[in-house]
Amino acid sequence: MRVLGIETSCDETGVAVYDTALPGSAGLRAHAVYSQIALHAEYGGVVPELASRDHVRKLLPLIRQTLAEADLKLEDLDGVAYTAGPGLVGALLVGAGVARSLAWALEVPAVGVHHMEGHLLAPLMEDDPPAAPFVALLVSGGHTQLVAVDEIGSYRLLGETLDDAAGEAFDKTAKVMGLPYPGGPQLAALAETGRPGVYKFSRPMTDRPGLDFSFSGLKTQVMLAWRNSDQSDATRADIARGFEDAVVDTLAIKCHRALDAAGSNTLVVAGGVGANKRLRAKLHDIAGKRGGRASFPRPALCTDNGAMIAFAGALRLQAGQSETAAVKVTPRWDMATLPVVGGHQDQPLP
Repeated sequence: MRVLGIETSCDETGVAVYDTALPGSAGLRAHAVYSQIALHAEYGGVVPELASRDHVRKLLPLIRQTLAEADLKLEDLDGVAYTAGPGLVGALLVGAGVARSLAWALEVPAVGVHHMEGHLLAPLMEDDPPAAPFVALLVSGGHTQLVAVDEIGSYRLLGETLDDAAGEAFDKTAKVMGLPYPGGPQLAALAETGRPGVYKFSRPMTDRPGLDFSFSGLKTQVMLAWRNSDQSDATRADIARGFEDAVVDTLAIKCHRALDAAGSNTLVVAGGVGANKRLRAKLHDIAGKRGGRASFPRPALCTDNGAMIAFAGALRLQAGQSETAAVKVTPRWDMATLPVVGGHQDQPLP
């Protein structure tokens, strides 16, 4: 089954083709992502109306480009998958409208994909994918969650952030220290040159039981340290290193607890912060010492992309799950409400 995936939940336009007849990573025939960073940089954050309009401009050319790279025509597609939520409602409607129109014209099934399920399943696109059950850490600019995956489509929330997500804390901390938007990746790069231990910040909520996160207090600690420093380039790098170490350690401690709670030694990590080198090394080490493994998508598939939507959609389409011709999105969508893949074959997605 050849499935076209469309991602337009926020400020990236992503398109991909996934072919279930090909093994492992070879199944990703082609993918392309257009980022709106330059568009929103002037405003210091995403402007929803501008994001929607840019998706309108970029989506169809990106579909043509991706199909050409996959050496396919529209008529070769067997299904269409698109992000139906959560996300910005206007941006979601752009992708949903194009996807539903294509599916109707081609007389193929279409399925709306949960954005976070797309992230969660992205590591399964790689060679030698882990099998459920496992624990998933979803860590991005908008989400920080620990999820027990009993089987594909059966998800139990173990813990989540009570305020800022980890990626959001990266971006806000970078802004405090004068780094341009979006600051998270630049802060991580700056931390590479910082000296470990010069600034040591707390590991929030690790001194008590539980699997929830909180990063707002850590952000405040960094802000105060920066304001009371000489604000030199070297100090900026040292503070960035101290902040990154605190976030990585916090995530690692909670992942270790989550694996204990779920009785698992397999960890799957996805989302933009999942590309962080120190986080990857730390979680590989934790899982390895338990006799298990930690699985990540390739760095290019950590941020929002169409490949994860095509793959997640292909799994559901193969299980017989599809939708009516109505164009609908769900800006707020609890992943726990999703049907199990391979469960009721005639059950539509909500």
